[in-house]
Amino acid sequence: MSDTGLRQKAARLRRAYAPHEHRPLGGYLVAMGAYAGVTAALAGLVKATGRPVPERPAPSDVVLLSIATHKLSRLLSKDAVTSPLRAPFTRYDRPIGSGEVMEQVRDSGSPTRHAIGELLSCPFCLAVWVATGLTGGLVLAPRLTRLVATALTAVAASDFLQMAYATAQQAAEGGHQDED
Repeated sequence: MSDTGLRQKAARLRRAYAPHEHRPLGGYLVAMGAYAGVTAALAGLVKATGRPVPERPAPSDVVLLSIATHKLSRLLSKDAVTSPLRAPFTRYDRPIGSGEVMEQVRDSGSPTRHAIGELLSCPFCLAVWVATGLTGGLVLAPRLTRLVATALTAVAASDFLQMAYATAQQAAEGGHQDED
């Protein structure tokens, strides 16, 4: 099939998939290819270094990496301070509290830019990449990865404590106002 025929077929597929909405399928393919490349590179690095891959990850590592993945994916996708990383692909919309921001994906006509914007502004989407990186790190540099994951887990726990404190403080102030 010629390049032109392939492009026409891809255009028909895009129209059939989402006739009333722009969906950057080509950009998603690029993102999936990049993810596959990163994963293959990690696997190749593990094989080249001869690092043993555990038969089963320790439950404590699974919990640690789960919480660290949650925190790092939120830091990268929503934190106000990390917005310069997302700025080429997103546009600031509004603050959403606790130091986080809501951003809109830039739709500049580039399906790849759009897909990267969706990836970088979605903590659920980004978590797959973060978990893959942390899991690879656990095999390649377990001590360092556990140390970084511990710090991220401590920050996540601190976030929950900060929110619980603010909620308790609001309840106490609300209860005090009722007495007046």
